[in-house]
Amino acid sequence: MADTTTFEQSVYIEAPIAMVDRTITDQTLMHLWLNPLLKCEPVGEWSSQVGSQTQFMIRIPFLNPTLYSRVIERQEGLVVWAFEGFFQGCDRWQCQPEISGTRLINRFEFRIENPLVALGFQAFAAKLTRRDMQSQLQRLKQVAETQHAQSQAM
Repeated sequence: MADTTTFEQSVYIEAPIAMVDRTITDQTLMHLWLNPLLKCEPVGEWSSQVGSQTQFMIRIPFLNPTLYSRVIERQEGLVVWAFEGFFQGCDRWQCQPEISGTRLINRFEFRIENPLVALGFQAFAAKLTRRDMQSQLQRLKQVAETQHAQSQAM
């Protein structure tokens, strides 16, 4: 069995858990912070409830590798997607309350069964994945804080 790789990062967001949760799970808002090389589409109707399915396509010309995901755990401030495809794993997004906002923790844990693909990932994509996660969290922070400010202005 292949080794498990884990990336975990967090960011403080000046918005309540409900707003951060919405930013993570609303399809329109998700596309504002998700890596532009990823295309996320529902299988059926969009939902973040347990059992809901999506497909994530990586926009690589002529290849478009696809990961299929299913929500396996859900409550306000927590969503866990399980992935299957060229790797298997989970992407966990968890909100923790802080004094005037929310700490969002993203834990992406996966394994690549094919040793050749795993070697290629470690050699070429691991650093990019970590950097991309940081960028996504910063974009998510901006979207959530903007949404929160707009809701406060109303």
